[in-house]
Amino acid sequence: MRFERQSGVFLHLTSLPGPHGVGDLGAGAREFIDFLAAADQSLWQFCPLGPTSGAHGNSPYQAYSAFAGNPILVDLRDLADRGYLDEGDLDPPDAASRHEVRYDRITEFKESKLRSAYERFDADPNGDDRDVFEAFCAAQSEWLDDYALFISLKAEFDGRLWTEWPEEIVTRDPDALEDRREQLADEIRYHKFVQWVFDEQWQAMADYAADHGVKLVGDLPIYVALDSADVWSAPDVFRLDENNQPTEVAGVPPNPGDDGQRWGNPVYDWDTCRDNDFAWWRRRFDRLFEQVDIARIDHFKGFDEFWAIPAEADSPAAGQWREGPGREFFDRMRDHLGELPFLVEDLGFLDERIASLRDHYDFPGMRVPQYADWCEQGHMYQPMHYPEQSVGYTSTHDTDTVVGYWRELGDRQRDCLKHNLGADGEGIEWDIIEAVWNSNAVIAMTTMQDLLGLDSEARFNTPGTATGNWRWRVTTDGFDDDIATELMLVTDRTIR
Repeated sequence: MRFERQSGVFLHLTSLPGPHGVGDLGAGAREFIDFLAAADQSLWQFCPLGPTSGAHGNSPYQAYSAFAGNPILVDLRDLADRGYLDEGDLDPPDAASRHEVRYDRITEFKESKLRSAYERFDADPNGDDRDVFEAFCAAQSEWLDDYALFISLKAEFDGRLWTEWPEEIVTRDPDALEDRREQLADEIRYHKFVQWVFDEQWQAMADYAADHGVKLVGDLPIYVALDSADVWSAPDVFRLDENNQPTEVAGVPPNPGDDGQRWGNPVYDWDTCRDNDFAWWRRRFDRLFEQVDIARIDHFKGFDEFWAIPAEADSPAAGQWREGPGREFFDRMRDHLGELPFLVEDLGFLDERIASLRDHYDFPGMRVPQYADWCEQGHMYQPMHYPEQSVGYTSTHDTDTVVGYWRELGDRQRDCLKHNLGADGEGIEWDIIEAVWNSNAVIAMTTMQDLLGLDSEARFNTPGTATGNWRWRVTTDGFDDDIATELMLVTDRTIR
């Protein structure tokens, strides 16, 4: 798929403004869409939407499901307007902060309100929404039934990893599962209610974005968490043994200067996926594109070849490269979807094989100026050298902000950057934005933190660290008219 020259802003949903300590699908989302429209931006990018957990650092890349929505994103105001909550239920929790998400307390607060809303919904057998809810459950049953059972069992077994549950549940004995469905019927229905509410609110927000000329850019992590409904409910898709325990996990090999990484996600059994005509993946893409217009594929390298580490090994060096599904996979997805509206994360693994796979489908790769050697002529991460089929980012959810990066940059690199961009270092965030917007990259993206000129205190995530991530929030004041106007002028000058 060939994209038009355009631009946008990254801001994850949890970072939106709102009264209850975390961004949601209500007024804050619409205010941000209004800001994007005023700034003449056509894209809004965010992280994966799945249910997160404090047990996994609240990372959206370690979700309990690749299909479900995160309950903490549900807008409580909407539930009150529909009669499922009282006005008093909307009082902000004591733990609420305008500037960061305090996940533990906010998750507890949101769940208590969602359960109250469910009780009122369930108490009215003739409610107008009941038929709509039942239709949603039927339409989404392929993933929803297993997810709702999984998350109910998760609570039943005190939050333990599903591989530590009773053997008959781990191996999905049909009789044992049916018994649990009967025992947990009300809890299962509650979780389906939450997903229905999320879906209704999401579609309303997506319609609002479309009406304002804004397309939604979602995120597709190639791997899913071991501790997820995805692996538990579809063990044949992954490399598991006869007891449904992982035999190999994902990571990256050692490189000069580092020891590699052991991520721990189960890797796919691509032979079985191929034999099943990639059915699980087709369902995953169907759900994803019910929610977004474009998707960024995280760790695109894994579709070409992937590093598989024996599950019992602690060292990434114990792994080996295995063949991914390559063109066969994307040809099948194109047959199924009709087109492939993908951006791909190709940072750090840009060899000839992955470049060939990327370019065969005209997938734009990523270019980030923070990875540039500013003193090397023609360096690929300098904005003036971005190819057309690329996405230029000022920063990403995994990097420092532009201001934070600038403050840590060595003197020689600073001098070379200023020379290359004709900058004096004052307002460096706008120098980088202008350079990325002026590049040949078909898509230019910045972050809300960079638009506000914030430093490392506003960094969203630091890979390899377990605490303090995914917390930053913007306030409504951040959607400043002057900033929107400045971004609009840059966009107009660079014909985006």
